[in-house]
Amino acid sequence: MTAVETGSLSTSKGTLFRFATAGSVDDGKSTLVGRLLHDAKAILADQLEQVASTSRQRGFAHGEFDFALLTDGLRAEREQGITIDVAYRYFATDRRSFILADCPGHVQYTRNMVTGSATADAVIVLVDARKGIVEQTRRHLAVVSLLRVAHVIIAVNKIDLTGFDENVYVAIELEAARVAEQLGLQGIHVLPVSALEGDNIVDRSERTPWYSGPTLIELLEELPRQDEADAAASALRLPVQLVLRPQGGLSPEILDAEQYRDYRGFAGRIASGVVQVGDRVDVFPGGHETTVTGIHVAGEPADAATAPQSVTLTLADEIDAARGALIAAVGTAPAGRREAVVELFQLDARPVVAGAKVLVKHGTATVQALVAEVLSRRDLETLAHEDAPSLAANEIGRVRLRFAADLPIEPYARDRSGGSLLLIHPADGATLAAATVIDEP
Repeated sequence: MTAVETGSLSTSKGTLFRFATAGSVDDGKSTLVGRLLHDAKAILADQLEQVASTSRQRGFAHGEFDFALLTDGLRAEREQGITIDVAYRYFATDRRSFILADCPGHVQYTRNMVTGSATADAVIVLVDARKGIVEQTRRHLAVVSLLRVAHVIIAVNKIDLTGFDENVYVAIELEAARVAEQLGLQGIHVLPVSALEGDNIVDRSERTPWYSGPTLIELLEELPRQDEADAAASALRLPVQLVLRPQGGLSPEILDAEQYRDYRGFAGRIASGVVQVGDRVDVFPGGHETTVTGIHVAGEPADAATAPQSVTLTLADEIDAARGALIAAVGTAPAGRREAVVELFQLDARPVVAGAKVLVKHGTATVQALVAEVLSRRDLETLAHEDAPSLAANEIGRVRLRFAADLPIEPYARDRSGGSLLLIHPADGATLAAATVIDEP
């Protein structure tokens, strides 16, 4: 059998690729990441010796390693043998550089999986070959679907404990394809691996002759990136983070005296698109149209900038815009909205209920909002939506939000930055939920 593939592979040499790992408890996520780092020769000699020493203390034979020690950095993680926080690691091969996020498997730490996957180009979801796809697997795949992650790799781990049984792999492969279809996931790749013994991680395993697809590292080296190519091809979106004025601490070295006295710069990180000097832009709110007269990147003048660079723009007209405003390519600025239906992932222990007052963070803007209605909750066994009065921690569902001020939101499927929201508790500032806009205006 070959991997289930609904997207083509293309080589991208020399690029930075972000990926996260997820899966149920004890599926071997940290072990897989440790094995990947070890076999890719991304571990320093002194760190490897420390891991080897600790492994021997735990009863491992000489020359064997507890690969999870390479990523489980917190003391509580080492003591309990579980992953609690997201562990970020950086490594490179001859073809690509990587940032990986090893995410927790426990249900109570699913919020950290959301954090690790939000900026990922791909997510590796591990499945224990002996257990198959379980509820937590469906939960993680639902999060991946909600976040519109471009590529999903389902690693059927511990295949060695089934005697490298092809029938076990095929059954999980078919179930994975069915769940992916229900969730609308694209770009699914399924492969059999043994994180402990290294089968199909970096080197192709001779013990799975029935599998002819790529190894894990081959997939990671070949999958196309999602963020920068998509962002650069989209219309300009620049959420204003800060307005720079002389009295606000602006450094005078980059400007002459006359420019410094009258300077007004709009600083922020380009969420999508390209901006050039001379471009016509719209500023939200207000819908004012003006021209970009200058661009500074890291304090240096530039003719153009692209996502995801942080820049400062100067405009031809004196626009009344502050933090939370949006600069967009002319004619493309979304209309302000006071209401939206969102797909919501509840992160806080306090449930979301109709009538709850919250703060909503969108881009650099934060406004008061009301949970007008809880529409449904997703059953993670059947993946269907069902009626629900509230959403508890780690549940996924749909709610209707009403905002106290206009927000330039867009459907998440069309614009990831314009369609993502955070719900914040107004009293203590805790992040209650992450949400994506699913309805059209």
